[in-house]
Amino acid sequence: MKQRLRNALLLVALVATPAYAEIKDAKPEGFTIENSVWVPATPQVAYAALVNDVGRWWPADHTWWGDASKLSISDKAGGCFCEINGAQQAWHMTVTFTDPGKLMRMTGGLGPLQGMGLSGALEWRFAEENTGTRITLWYRAGGYTPDDIGKFAPVVDKVQGLQLGGLATFLGAPLASPPSQ
Repeated sequence: MKQRLRNALLLVALVATPAYAEIKDAKPEGFTIENSVWVPATPQVAYAALVNDVGRWWPADHTWWGDASKLSISDKAGGCFCEINGAQQAWHMTVTFTDPGKLMRMTGGLGPLQGMGLSGALEWRFAEENTGTRITLWYRAGGYTPDDIGKFAPVVDKVQGLQLGGLATFLGAPLASPPSQ
């Protein structure tokens, strides 16, 4: 099952690439990744879409029960990025910092990382740029596992690019981002 999930994640990862993606570091004990895209919306509108419309832009095939409308984000310290499907429930991450229109930080492990006992800090950063917003999705994950965690970085990077791409598409981003100034 574990290998099947890895293969599925890799297949999905090969079909989409965000405007900017980088594996900042990858070591046996953890990794840092960063994906970034420009959207034609203000930072406040982009932040609101992150929180209030997560079920409309998050890829349904990256949920536990195949239905993104079951996702919610409570944007307060201690808030939950949760997926509730009746008695089936997942607490994906905990919101640990909010500065609406600028930054949301969450901690925890997404997808299979959670079941492996791995955790991390994930940041959604919003910065005004070229009459729109540069959204950067940054994730640093680590923890104990007998596996080399760094080997997961390319797959997690691509999947997070899909998630950021979903938000960017929802916000009307063009296929290619304009260069930073």
